[in-house]
Amino acid sequence: MTLASLFHPAVAEWFERSFAGPTAAQAAAWPAIRAGRHTLIAAPTGSGKTLAAFLAAIDGLVWQGVEGRLEDQTQIVYVSPLKALSNDIKRNLEAPLAGIREALCKRGLPEVEIHSWVRTGDTAPGERERMRRTPPHIVVTTPESLYILLGSESGRKMLATTRTVIVDEIHAVAPNKRGSHLAISLERLAALCAGNLQRIGLSATQKPIEAVAQFLVGPEAECRIIDTGHRRARDLALKVPSSPLEAVMSGEVWQQVYDRLTELIEAHRTTLVFVNTRRLAERVTRQLSERLGA
Repeated sequence: MTLASLFHPAVAEWFERSFAGPTAAQAAAWPAIRAGRHTLIAAPTGSGKTLAAFLAAIDGLVWQGVEGRLEDQTQIVYVSPLKALSNDIKRNLEAPLAGIREALCKRGLPEVEIHSWVRTGDTAPGERERMRRTPPHIVVTTPESLYILLGSESGRKMLATTRTVIVDEIHAVAPNKRGSHLAISLERLAALCAGNLQRIGLSATQKPIEAVAQFLVGPEAECRIIDTGHRRARDLALKVPSSPLEAVMSGEVWQQVYDRLTELIEAHRTTLVFVNTRRLAERVTRQLSERLGA
C-alpha cells in the first residue's frame, strides 16, 4: 500500500516531506493498524515504532477535523513506563501536528487543532482541572497514572471515548508486577469503552514475542505481530584522549573528552552519552550545554 492510500493527503505529505520513506516496521504495521487489528510492533530502537503507532491514530483525528466531526474528547491513550519518556513523547508530537496543520493550510482545508496532555504524578492540580473541563484528544500517561484515572469519576468520563491505546516499551513491564497491574488497567479501559478499543504495543527484543502479544491483548483476542528483527549494522570504534588515562582523570583530560563529544554530537543526528552517576550526568550536561547551546 502507498502512503496516499493509507493516510489523509496532508498527513502523507508531511511524512514524505520529513522522511526518506517508511521503515520496515512502519510499512508492515500501518495496514494492520488501519484495518483496526490489535498490533504488536517488535523492532530495534530507532526504527520508528512510536511514529508508526501515533501517525495511524492521528490520521483518524485529522479526517474527523477536516469533516467537522472532531469533538473535545479523548481518543488516544499512550502509556509509557517512564515519566521522562512521557514528556519526550509530548514534545515529539508537536512537530508532526504542526507539520500536518501546515499541510492542511496549503491545501485550503480547515486547520485541525489536536490537543495532547501529559498525565503523571508530577502533573499540577490546576492542569488536571483544566483537562477535566476540556478533554485532550491524546493522553500521554504512565501505568500508575492510568490506574488512578480509571479509579476516578472524572478520569473514567474522560477515558470512556478512547479508541486506541498505545503501550510503549511493553517488554519492560510484561514480566513483572507493574505488568500485571497494567494488564488489569487495560482490561478496565476496554470494558469502559464497551470493547471498542484497539491495542497497539511497541516492543524491543523480547522472546517469546507471542507471550508479549498475549499480554497486550489477553488470551482470547488475536494480535498481529510485526517483528522486523533486531539485528542492525554496527560501526564500532574505541577512542581515547591524547593525554594519558589515570584512575582519577585530570581536568585537562575531561576537557578533551567534552570537546570530542561535542564533535560527535555535531556530526550526528542523535547521540547517547552513558555515565555512571547522576552527578556526572549533570556535569556532562553543563559542559555540553556550554559548547552546544540549547
